[in-house]
Amino acid sequence: MQSFPQPLTAKEEEEYIRRHENGDKEARKILIERNLRLVAYLVKKYSNLDHSQEDLISIGTIGLIKAVDSYNHTKGVRLATYASRCIDNELLMTFRSSKKQAKEVYLYEPISGGDGDGNTINLLDLLETVDEDIAERMETEENVKKLYRYVETALTDREKEIIRLRYGLPRTQNLKEKKEVTQREIAAKYGISRSYVSRIEKKALEKLRNAYEREVHNQ
Repeated sequence: MQSFPQPLTAKEEEEYIRRHENGDKEARKILIERNLRLVAYLVKKYSNLDHSQEDLISIGTIGLIKAVDSYNHTKGVRLATYASRCIDNELLMTFRSSKKQAKEVYLYEPISGGDGDGNTINLLDLLETVDEDIAERMETEENVKKLYRYVETALTDREKEIIRLRYGLPRTQNLKEKKEVTQREIAAKYGISRSYVSRIEKKALEKLRNAYEREVHNQ
């Protein structure tokens, strides 16, 4: 594993956090660099997955940067503790995205050997025979509940509608997922420009991310 700078002492960290909160860009850079060892440590537990160590460290570093930029020392949580959550979250989001893409690519791939009667079968045909991952389902359901709560509490009416259309979210999580709508289609629906739709979507996603991070930080 590549060499990383030694972590800051508690006193040094406190000083650099104070300077960073006052707009010192060099202090921000040091906080990131001196916590890279934490990224490398957390990446180890994912080393058996289909990602190179360099890629995982790059992804984890994005989580670290988000942690440094959103950290609030008044919450009484150490930067390393908060950063660990953000790094883990960034890595897990990548794995879930990769898993989803893999499912989309291979769902209709024919399986060697067929069904024993000479008929071609694919993964889709076998879904009903695969045991349900209860833990994953529960986590997904909990995240969906959080998403609907954030949409209702953090967004304006216009932002809610655009996010629902863009990502196929029904008005209640108990209804079936809708078809996703393009920015161009939304622009035509509301009589506004596509770039304006893009700005609204970006702002809404930022609000949702901030709502999530605030909840994580308050746990």
